[in-house]
Amino acid sequence: MTTEALGKIRTVFDAVREEVRKAVVGQEEPLEHLCAAMVAGGHVLLEGPPGTAKTLMARAFASVLRCDFKRVQFTPDLMPADITGTSIFNPEKRQFEFRQGPIFTHILLADEINRAPAKTQAALLEAMQERRITADGQPFPLSPLFTTVATQNPIEYEGTYPLPEAQLDRFMLKVTVDYPSAEHEKAMLGRYRDGLRIHEIESLHLQARTTGEEILRMREDLTAVVAEDAMLGYIADIVRQTRSWPTITVGASPRAGIALLLVSKALAVLRGRAYVIPDDVKTVALPVLRHRVLLKPESEIEGVKADDTIRDLLQAVKVPK
Repeated sequence: MTTEALGKIRTVFDAVREEVRKAVVGQEEPLEHLCAAMVAGGHVLLEGPPGTAKTLMARAFASVLRCDFKRVQFTPDLMPADITGTSIFNPEKRQFEFRQGPIFTHILLADEINRAPAKTQAALLEAMQERRITADGQPFPLSPLFTTVATQNPIEYEGTYPLPEAQLDRFMLKVTVDYPSAEHEKAMLGRYRDGLRIHEIESLHLQARTTGEEILRMREDLTAVVAEDAMLGYIADIVRQTRSWPTITVGASPRAGIALLLVSKALAVLRGRAYVIPDDVKTVALPVLRHRVLLKPESEIEGVKADDTIRDLLQAVKVPK
């Protein structure tokens, strides 16, 4: 990767984050992970309590990318055809015509995705993996830029359904959005006191900082980021350890290793490097792996969390020099 191309990606996404900050106060780590996933070409699941700016962040992020954007509010009565589209009979032509659903876009905001039943959630499986859907036996390709940014409340909340493991594995990152710090919460209150309504995102006049075509070129440039064989071995060791760790009953898939590599490369670029270091892998290990491992029932009863387990695992894996 040339120095110019490296600097271009970093400059563009620095501008993207600066623009999103006009709407979202704090949440720097989730925003960095969202940018890394966009460069790496993966889908993102944002999880956190209500009112922590998950939807606002996704809307603001899409606003500063000059891309098509559609939002679907997931509810218990949402049907798969409401997402993918349906065939409508045309009386003039005397034949059925496929009417595209909101999934035919560049960025799809699947808001509160875990409030819809599994049948509806499954409508996204093919789209998220192969960037196409099948309707009435016919394949319909989606844009190569197609990206799902989903939000969900923690599964302990009322009226939520757990996402199927196959769908969780298709999210490159599961990003935790927590309550803001006292400083950030005070700053947010100050904005409202001064008359700024950050939830009315159109009033913020956010400026587009990049285009879909430019993002696709960035993803091609990502192949030039150096990941030494030692780094590949480090990533493979982490993923393989999840399959034999004493508190884990189901470990991460090979897809997790690919995601860990791609996001580490994207993070390296966003931090101004054309090569991956162990700290890049450690930084993204939690969002890449936390939704891909299943803990043993006895571990859950004892209060063990996936994040704690992954941190312990990282401590046990030898870091390359």
